[in-house]
This record gives sequence, C-alpha cells and structure tokens, in this order.
Amino acid sequence: MTEFVRNQWYVAAYGTEIGRALFARTILGEPIVFYRTEAGEVVALADRCVHRRYPLSESRLDGDRVVCGYHGFTYDTLGTCVSVPGQKRIPRTARVPAYKVVEQDSFVWVWIGDPDLAETTPIPRAPWLDDEAYTVVCGMEPLAARYDLLVDNLLDLSHETYLHGGYIGTPEVAETPITTEVDEAERVVYVSRHMADAACPPFYAESTGIEGRITRWQDIEYRPPCLYLLHSRIAPVGVLPNEDGTDPDAFHVEVVYAITPETEHSTHDFWAVARDFALGDDQVSAFLRENNRTVVLQDVVALDLLEKVVEQEADGYQELSVNIDTGGLAARRMLRAMAAEGRGQESPAPTAAAGRGRS
Repeated sequence: MTEFVRNQWYVAAYGTEIGRALFARTILGEPIVFYRTEAGEVVALADRCVHRRYPLSESRLDGDRVVCGYHGFTYDTLGTCVSVPGQKRIPRTARVPAYKVVEQDSFVWVWIGDPDLAETTPIPRAPWLDDEAYTVVCGMEPLAARYDLLVDNLLDLSHETYLHGGYIGTPEVAETPITTEVDEAERVVYVSRHMADAACPPFYAESTGIEGRITRWQDIEYRPPCLYLLHSRIAPVGVLPNEDGTDPDAFHVEVVYAITPETEHSTHDFWAVARDFALGDDQVSAFLRENNRTVVLQDVVALDLLEKVVEQEADGYQELSVNIDTGGLAARRMLRAMAAEGRGQESPAPTAAAGRGRS
C-alpha cells in the first residue's frame, strides 16, 4: 500500500458542506471537526476534547467557540481552551490541534502535515468549478478502499469500455493507445487518449445532442496526491480545433476528482463535472449528475471488491502491468517519492520509465 503523503493540501469538503453546524470528517486518519465562524471563515480543529476525548463534532457552538458536550471544556478558533468547568486556572496544555484551511475552486482544502510548509506549498487548481462560463454538477462518494486503488482506476480509463458500458464506455476507449508524459519537476502525470472516430456514448449523446460518431479526446492531468483532472473534448468526426487554438465547434467537459484518504483502507471520492455548453439547462444538469454518480458508484463497487482481494493476498504477489498502466505506475513512483520526502528521506532517482517521456 502507498504511504500517505502528509505535507500536501487535501480536499476536506465542498464549501457548501460546511456551515454553522459542527461537521465531522476524517482526513489521513485524523478526525477533524469543521465549522464556519459568524463571519463565515472555516475553522478546522482536532475532533477530540483534550480532557476525555469526547468528539467535539458531537458538541455545540457558542458564538465562534466550541463547547464540549461532555464536560464543557471550551475552545476558540485556534484550538486553545478558554474555559474549564469548576476552576479559573486553565492548564497550559489544554488545547487541541488547529489545521490550516483554504477555500479555493469550491473546495475546502486542509493541511495535515508540517504547518511551516503550508504557506510555500501551492494548492492545485480546478478553476472551472467556480467559473461562470461553466455549469457544474458534483458529489462525493465514500470508498471502502485505499486511495491508491482509485488513483490506478482514474489513470487507466480503458476500464470504461468494460465497467461503464452503456454510460461512458465504448470499444474505442480500450482499443486506442495512450501517450504518457511525466513532469518530474512539476510533479504532474499526463495521460492522453485521442480517438478520431468513436461511437458516442449515451453520457455525451444525451447531453450534447450529437448524433453519429465523434472525435473524442481524453487528456488526463494528475497532480499527486489529491487532484485529478480529465479534460474531455467531444466533437463530430473530423471537427478539430482551429490553428489559433480556439475550438468553438466542440463540447468541452472538465471532470475533476479530489482523491482524499480517510484511513488506510477508505477514501473520500469527490467528483465534479463542469461543462461549457447547455449552461442553463437543468435537464442536462440532472442527466449528467445522475449518470456520473452512477459511473462513480460502479467504480466504488469494483474498488471496494478489489480492496478485499488485496487485503487477503499473500505477501510478494506480483502484478502484471502493460502499456495501459504507464500512467498509474508513474503516479505510484511519484507518490512513493513524495512520502519518502515527508519522512526526511532522499527521493530515489527516477528511472527511465518515470522520467519525462512518451509511451
């Protein structure tokens, strides 16, 4: 199993999930309680009272302070205890960890690692999720499987042909070779599959109105550990972008996944679909929301099953990898290197397969 990469930003929630009610979510094995102050700022504290470990998420707010529902210990937004029942003196150790949070692109991002590194570590962008030029549908599904199984799943879309037939999968997805590029310096894995003449799956036929076969591009951009972007281009066969890069005759869908480990064997699977067409069409939004959630749940069933298989297998089991796995293998190497850096170890030099190149 791939070790957690702690010194990175992770999506904890959609901004719309967090309000004045105390909201619990576990990130990288750490229970956290979230809420908004009266001014609207997001606060994230360890979800455990320092006194007898009672969950603060099962407590109450008094203004911007959290009052423990068990014995009344009260904490400010920085996690400092400001009131202890029955005494005026507050022990110096009476505080709970507070986590750095940032709201960006409709997500609430949380920093779990060394606080001193948070300010210098950029948060990856998914600007379409907060752009008036796009309409977005989104959701989150819990996954009873380790997060690197989801990374593998998303970096090899050939499974669409077999697992998601009738929704987004067609024979051409599995039949078309991929190209893989790895930018070690920027830590990005790119996987592209361009289909010049493909069947139009129901997911796109119903939402775009295209009849007949299509040109279909899938350009993946994975920024480990958390953010996965799929830039999808759909157009009638033979319709290509203009020489100046403009592309008015195609339909563009930006699919975003935030892959946030909950525990070693469970994952928060945030998903969003942003489109640049039919912007005000509620029927299209409802169709894409329902169908993409169905696709995500098909992955959930498969990966939950795979987790059970992996847990039971003997040590030293050898996988077989082929050309379609180059992106996933590059992501694994990058995640291992980032985890090693977090432990203060020197990252291994990339192999030829892991360096920037195409396959």
